[in-house]
Amino acid sequence: MDLSITLIIIIITSLISFGGFSNNKIINDMIFYPPAVTQQKQWYRFFSCGLIHADTAHLIFNMLSLYLFGEFVENSFASPILFAEKGKVLYLAMYALALFVCLIPTFIKHKNDYYYRSLGASGAVSAVVFAGILFDPTAKMGFFVIPPIIPGYIFGPLYLLISTYLEKQGKDNVNHSAHIWGAIFGIIFIVAAAAIFKTDYQPLEQFVLKIKHSLGN
Repeated sequence: MDLSITLIIIIITSLISFGGFSNNKIINDMIFYPPAVTQQKQWYRFFSCGLIHADTAHLIFNMLSLYLFGEFVENSFASPILFAEKGKVLYLAMYALALFVCLIPTFIKHKNDYYYRSLGASGAVSAVVFAGILFDPTAKMGFFVIPPIIPGYIFGPLYLLISTYLEKQGKDNVNHSAHIWGAIFGIIFIVAAAAIFKTDYQPLEQFVLKIKHSLGN
């Protein structure tokens, strides 16, 4: 039985994260620490921080979200009307690049901040979730403990608005900026890749058509 890329990412991330729970060296070596990038050119931290998590709840939340959306998005990438045989590679590329891109604003803001650290795959997972919304905007979704009751095309904007508000408040230890930019990148990546590879599938056009259809238009 062949494992999907989504499951491989979940397994690798979970194994490394669990290792980090009992080994501070793993966390210190892999966490996103802007001064280490600025002064020591440790650019790998943009990617390695996505393989570690603060605790079990943090890990479960991210990996469950990735599992719920990842298989669908991965299969959509590999569908004949989208990227076909290139789909799996492009799906992995989107996930990996999202880890880097989502942290660029954070790096610019904190590049010399010796007290700032960030970890977790939330930015890349947000890219996958919003890719799923782009492919199926009418799928029902919910916030945290709230059951899936609203369509994705409403959930998406609400998620971005709430994340922007929480980012401005800055009262928790969550990197909401990574969530925002990861989500935006997921959409941009698909639209750009569809144009570059000249697919018959027009992501934004299909997104609008599916919403109109669900509304009876």
